[in-house]
Amino acid sequence: MNFFSSRRRLLSAVLLSFGIVGIAQAGDRGTAAEAEAMVKRAVAYIKEKGPEKAYDEFTNGKQFKDRDLYVIVYDLEGKNLAQGANPKLVGKNLIGLKDPDGKPLIKMFVDLAKTKGKGWVEGYKFLNPLTQKIENKSMYLERVGDTLVGCGIYKD
Repeated sequence: MNFFSSRRRLLSAVLLSFGIVGIAQAGDRGTAAEAEAMVKRAVAYIKEKGPEKAYDEFTNGKQFKDRDLYVIVYDLEGKNLAQGANPKLVGKNLIGLKDPDGKPLIKMFVDLAKTKGKGWVEGYKFLNPLTQKIENKSMYLERVGDTLVGCGIYKD
């Protein structure tokens, strides 16, 4: 973590403590390039440390969490194997999960992983863990064997 990144986090924490949430998040969102880079780091981490240790780190650790960026892992049947924002989802088959507009999120992820192997899933809504609001989101993912590893960006 560089000097400016740590200062930005400190400022966000201070603003959040004073209830100035919108200002802190407006300029402190992850970018598409950062999401892709996080997925590539996560894939390398899985290959280096093994799935069990990697999934635990993605879910419970701090190395793969940055502002509103976090790693998810699903098998190709829709079972959640790691979830950086909500550990309660781990172990659940969420293939039928839909966003507020009825879009089948996990099915969209699985379909892209099966057909293209990697890329972006665009145009759905999901809860932002920082703002606690439903926001537009896009997910970059890569297939790793019989799983997919993803990291998304919030767009509101």
